[in-house]
Amino acid sequence: QVQLVESGGGLVQAGGSLRLSCAASGRSFHNYAMAWFRQPPGKEREFVATISPFGGTVYADSAKGRFTISRDNGKNTVYLEMNNLKPEDTAEYYCAQSASVDTTARSVLSWGQGTQVTVSS
Repeated sequence: QVQLVESGGGLVQAGGSLRLSCAASGRSFHNYAMAWFRQPPGKEREFVATISPFGGTVYADSAKGRFTISRDNGKNTVYLEMNNLKPEDTAEYYCAQSASVDTTARSVLSWGQGTQVTVSS
Protein backbone atom coordinates (compact mmCIF):
# COMPACT_ATOMS: atom_id res chain seq x y z
CA GLN A 1 0.00 0.00 0.00
CA VAL A 2 1.26 3.49 -0.85
CA GLN A 3 -0.07 6.93 -0.08
CA LEU A 4 0.43 9.71 -2.61
CA VAL A 5 -0.11 13.34 -1.68
CA GLU A 6 0.01 16.03 -4.36
CA SER A 7 0.66 19.71 -3.78
CA GLY A 8 1.52 22.81 -5.76
CA GLY A 9 -1.65 23.38 -7.75
CA GLY A 10 -3.32 26.77 -7.99
CA LEU A 11 -4.43 29.61 -10.22
CA VAL A 12 -1.96 31.01 -12.74
CA GLN A 13 -2.17 33.26 -15.76
CA ALA A 14 -1.49 31.94 -19.25
CA GLY A 15 2.23 31.81 -19.89
CA GLY A 16 3.00 31.25 -16.24
CA SER A 17 4.56 28.29 -14.46
CA LEU A 18 3.72 25.89 -11.67
CA ARG A 19 5.57 23.04 -10.02
CA LEU A 20 3.55 20.12 -8.75
CA SER A 21 4.93 17.75 -6.14
CA CYS A 22 3.81 14.29 -5.13
CA ALA A 23 5.11 12.79 -1.90
CA ALA A 24 4.90 9.02 -1.57
CA SER A 25 4.93 6.88 1.53
CA GLY A 26 4.56 3.16 2.01
CA ARG A 27 5.60 1.00 -0.93
CA SER A 28 9.29 1.27 -1.97
CA PHE A 29 9.25 4.43 -4.07
CA HIS A 30 12.45 3.80 -6.02
CA ASN A 31 11.21 0.47 -7.41
CA TYR A 32 8.25 1.90 -9.31
CA ALA A 33 7.48 4.14 -12.23
CA MET A 34 5.63 7.33 -11.40
CA ALA A 35 3.26 9.28 -13.60
CA TRP A 36 1.08 12.36 -13.83
CA PHE A 37 -2.39 12.29 -15.33
CA ARG A 38 -4.95 15.07 -15.56
CA GLN A 39 -8.69 15.39 -15.93
CA PRO A 40 -9.96 18.56 -17.60
CA PRO A 41 -13.47 19.73 -16.70
CA GLY A 42 -16.06 17.52 -18.34
CA LYS A 43 -13.48 15.25 -19.93
CA GLU A 44 -11.87 11.91 -19.21
CA ARG A 45 -8.60 11.50 -17.35
CA GLU A 46 -5.60 11.69 -19.68
CA PHE A 47 -1.91 10.86 -19.52
CA VAL A 48 0.59 13.69 -19.07
CA ALA A 49 4.02 12.22 -18.28
CA THR A 50 5.73 9.24 -16.72
CA ILE A 51 9.18 8.50 -15.35
CA SER A 52 10.86 5.14 -14.83
CA PRO A 53 12.67 4.16 -11.64
CA PHE A 54 15.93 5.05 -13.41
CA GLY A 55 14.77 8.41 -14.78
CA GLY A 56 13.62 7.60 -18.29
CA THR A 57 10.70 9.81 -19.30
CA VAL A 58 7.74 9.76 -21.70
CA TYR A 59 5.45 12.71 -22.36
CA ALA A 60 2.09 13.28 -23.95
CA ASP A 61 2.32 15.43 -27.07
CA SER A 62 0.53 18.23 -25.23
CA ALA A 63 3.28 18.27 -22.58
CA LYS A 64 6.38 17.97 -24.74
CA GLY A 65 8.62 21.03 -24.59
CA ARG A 66 6.64 22.64 -21.77
CA PHE A 67 6.43 20.11 -18.91
CA THR A 68 9.25 18.25 -17.17
CA ILE A 69 8.75 15.26 -14.91
CA SER A 70 11.47 14.40 -12.42
CA ARG A 71 11.91 12.36 -9.29
CA ASP A 72 13.99 12.44 -6.13
CA ASN A 73 14.22 8.90 -4.81
CA GLY A 74 15.89 10.12 -1.63
CA LYS A 75 12.81 12.24 -0.85
CA ASN A 76 10.24 9.78 -2.25
CA THR A 77 8.89 12.62 -4.36
CA VAL A 78 8.00 13.11 -8.01
CA TYR A 79 7.65 16.53 -9.58
CA LEU A 80 5.96 18.05 -12.60
CA GLU A 81 7.41 21.36 -13.69
CA MET A 82 4.93 23.11 -15.98
CA ASN A 83 5.96 26.13 -18.04
CA ASN A 84 4.18 28.29 -20.60
CA LEU A 85 0.85 27.16 -19.23
CA LYS A 86 -2.24 27.49 -21.41
CA PRO A 87 -5.93 27.68 -20.50
CA GLU A 88 -6.36 24.18 -21.94
CA ASP A 89 -4.00 22.88 -19.24
CA THR A 90 -6.73 23.60 -16.69
CA ALA A 91 -7.47 20.29 -14.99
CA GLU A 92 -7.27 18.23 -11.85
CA TYR A 93 -3.78 16.74 -11.84
CA TYR A 94 -3.24 13.30 -10.36
CA CYS A 95 -0.04 11.58 -9.32
CA ALA A 96 0.14 7.84 -9.85
CA GLN A 97 2.45 4.99 -8.97
CA SER A 98 2.69 2.43 -11.75
CA ALA A 99 3.95 -1.12 -12.15
CA SER A 100 5.68 -0.09 -15.39
CA VAL A 101 6.29 2.84 -17.72
CA ASP A 102 2.90 3.12 -19.39
CA THR A 103 1.07 5.97 -21.06
CA THR A 104 -2.26 4.47 -20.02
CA ALA A 105 -3.80 3.91 -16.61
CA ARG A 106 -3.66 0.13 -16.97
CA SER A 107 -0.46 -0.16 -14.93
CA VAL A 108 -1.46 2.26 -12.18
CA LEU A 109 -1.27 0.75 -8.71
CA SER A 110 -2.20 3.81 -6.66
CA TRP A 111 -3.61 7.30 -7.25
CA GLY A 112 -3.20 10.51 -5.35
CA GLN A 113 -6.17 12.64 -4.41
CA GLY A 114 -5.46 15.27 -7.05
CA THR A 115 -4.53 18.93 -7.12
CA GLN A 116 -6.35 21.57 -9.15
CA VAL A 117 -4.54 23.67 -11.74
CA THR A 118 -6.43 26.58 -13.26
CA VAL A 119 -4.92 28.68 -16.04
CA SER A 120 -6.63 31.95 -16.80
CA SER A 121 -6.43 33.62 -20.21
